[in-house]
Amino acid sequence: MSTTPAPELALDGAVEHARAAAREEAGDEVGAHVGVQPEDEAAVTHLFEADKPGYRGWHWAVTVANAGPGTAVTVSEVVLVPGPDALVAPAWVPWQQRVQAGDLGVGDLLPTSPDDPRLVPAYVQSDDEAVEEVAREIGLGRVRVMSRPARLDAADRWQGGEFGPRSDMARSAPEHCGTCGFYLQVAGSLKAAFGVCGNEISPADGHVVHVQYGCGAHSELQIDQGSPVLVADLIYDDSLLDVERAPVE
Repeated sequence: MSTTPAPELALDGAVEHARAAAREEAGDEVGAHVGVQPEDEAAVTHLFEADKPGYRGWHWAVTVANAGPGTAVTVSEVVLVPGPDALVAPAWVPWQQRVQAGDLGVGDLLPTSPDDPRLVPAYVQSDDEAVEEVAREIGLGRVRVMSRPARLDAADRWQGGEFGPRSDMARSAPEHCGTCGFYLQVAGSLKAAFGVCGNEISPADGHVVHVQYGCGAHSELQIDQGSPVLVADLIYDDSLLDVERAPVE
């Protein structure tokens, strides 16, 4: 009495049939059989090592199928695929997401996307009082403004940056920007913590500074202007010499 092998058994055992199909495609670049992957009830994929220069860890994948018990096994496709240890290119990242702070140069243009999460419609989603005042002036409002999360992110960057309260300059400064006459407070929801330095002598001139930042050019800084050289009460003038002739013997 003869029995007909189940379709899945016939497909799993079609290693040499799959190897022959792979060699028609790749010749001697087909290596050892390394596994079988089921695709569905009527198809499986046989994997062979790829002895191809520059493709370490890649596999030749041969998908075979049949129409049921007693039907012939046929080859559906032969492709080269990366294995779990294959060296592959990193995942593609759109260029808009690859641009970092400082990448924008002279003449470069970087438009924001319509769904940029940092921006919201100015007339309906702003919780900044200064922005609302501008929006009420017909014709002067901006189409989009920074969202609250985007403003908080900016505040975190500025506070932790070069002109924040924890920088080396700020820790060594005698006074803070909040009490300096050159401190130009920003408007809006960030005005309590940030301003712009207007002192051309300061290293922060023209930069956004935290209210607790400081430098050695504070407007109210006072130092002792006295002479650094100590002056004695009794002064000896040795620029003139008294000459006495010795008696001749």
